[in-house]
Amino acid sequence: MGSRSTDSASAAEGPRVGIVTVVYRSDDVLPAFLASVPGASREPTALVVVDNSASADSASSGLTSIASAAAELTRAAGGQYVPLPSNPGYGGGMNAGVTALPGSVRWVLISNPDVELEAGAIDILVEAAERDATIAAVGPTVMNADGTRYPSARSVPSLRTGVGHALFVNFWQTNPWTRRYRQDEAAAAPASKARDAGWLSGSCVLVRRDVFVELGGFDEGYFMYFEDVDLGYRIGKAGYRNRYEPAARVMHSGAHATTQESGRMVRAHHASARRFLARKYRGWWLWPVRAALAVGLAARSAMLARRTR
Repeated sequence: MGSRSTDSASAAEGPRVGIVTVVYRSDDVLPAFLASVPGASREPTALVVVDNSASADSASSGLTSIASAAAELTRAAGGQYVPLPSNPGYGGGMNAGVTALPGSVRWVLISNPDVELEAGAIDILVEAAERDATIAAVGPTVMNADGTRYPSARSVPSLRTGVGHALFVNFWQTNPWTRRYRQDEAAAAPASKARDAGWLSGSCVLVRRDVFVELGGFDEGYFMYFEDVDLGYRIGKAGYRNRYEPAARVMHSGAHATTQESGRMVRAHHASARRFLARKYRGWWLWPVRAALAVGLAARSAMLARRTR
């Protein structure tokens, strides 16, 4: 009786689960994401769609229909549409979306718009999160469009694994540094095995709102890429856990927002990697390592950016 009364009181106060997605000219994938939301949870959820392209679209008359489509789709799904005056990047957009959620929300599903949630996925993630008060984030199995599993639960990159992965992954995908970074040894365990991870992919992850706020949300110094690595790292440093729950499943169609600006995104990825490793290894005595890392990542970024032209 006590539990049922508590549940009723919570329902009266508002939803305890919120969903935030950030769009950037995403009208091609947003409908499928929104259509998958109702079946992902048995309980009511609060939905916020943040539009990072609204300012650019309003400046170009030929693109205003895209922003209008995102707004109409969001409202039709019963969500709140939040157009931002400028593009703060993925992490900045997510922070704005979490702020817009009602105060009753305790758990926030952070998701890309090019994700489709399987039935009951949110319920499974919340149930896993509530098993232990130290769990601050839970990530599902992320399936690629081709049916392969994306390595969404990884170890926090060190200088050794980060540099080794960056240098060899393009032509030797099974190298030991990439395997260690992607936690392939752990991932080779039975698919039903849940486990802790260093960080969870920001493409779809459930976070405890109070911990997210306590840590200041995503670091907006990362325009794109590594904001999820950084958040997972800070969650662990604060004494909380990142938990991988494979029973929850989502399908991720891919980086739709970056395909038109692939050269720019390559540069952004390397800049974010450099920023994360430099901040993790910030001791003054490590400045030669940071300098070598900056030069190496800049050279690799330039090489890969040329290939995308």
